[in-house]
Amino acid sequence: MQQEPTSSVQAAVKYITDTGEKRLIYVPSEAGQDNSKWAGLYEDHIISIHDGRQNDEPFDIDRQGFALVDQRSDVADFFDDAQIASVYETEVAQLLKDMTGATRVHIFDHTRRADSKSMREQKVVREPAGVIHNDYTDVSAAKRIRDLFPADEAEDLLSRRFSIVNVWRSSNGKPIETAPLALCDARSVDDNDLITVERHSKDRIGEVQQVIKNDKHRWYYFPQMQPDEALLIKTFDSALDGRARFSVHTAFEDPMAPDNATPRESIETRAFLFF
Repeated sequence: MQQEPTSSVQAAVKYITDTGEKRLIYVPSEAGQDNSKWAGLYEDHIISIHDGRQNDEPFDIDRQGFALVDQRSDVADFFDDAQIASVYETEVAQLLKDMTGATRVHIFDHTRRADSKSMREQKVVREPAGVIHNDYTDVSAAKRIRDLFPADEAEDLLSRRFSIVNVWRSSNGKPIETAPLALCDARSVDDNDLITVERHSKDRIGEVQQVIKNDKHRWYYFPQMQPDEALLIKTFDSALDGRARFSVHTAFEDPMAPDNATPRESIETRAFLFF
């Protein structure tokens, strides 16, 4: 049964507990398999997640670290890599330039996810990310540039401000009804709340941030995200001028989802923005 809209929901999210352990390792799942491995102690906490659609203050990636934007796409099939390369990447690059003033956008990753085990196996995609995290640290953001660009160009890019922004959206032409994203206002997150965790994938080792519970955290989500909407999530910014540098987020089980909800299918596109 569809429930009436509310200004917030109570839901469980998974925080890491600081045990003092110095080296923690995360191994992401392989597409089509639910085999992520997280080292560390994690605990579910029931929190209030506010309806961002009812917020009085506009969201901005330089202020809260995330924003919901309108973005109609001409992509007919988000599982068609050719359409992603020829159509969607052009759309995303223009969107990010328009929204941020970046002079250059370099798209370097697309991750597809599904909230249905059978769909994950059928389409060989990953599960929703169910632990509170941010995708990059100072170290791993710089390393990613050095991995992707020639040495001379990388050092030049690192000498100027750059950021990493994820563009996250529905990929099946339907609203997001299950496993939506909860996003924490960057202004409510203290540096001491963040723990660096090594990320070990098949081809490289990087770093992500995970999060210790703090009652000051203020969480938001955007219920029933439509196919023509996208979330901009800033996962790194090299600027140290007071703007949001990171955006911690997680999928969660929405208690307001209708009984016959369509399992979420989504795609997140990661891009470097250079200024």
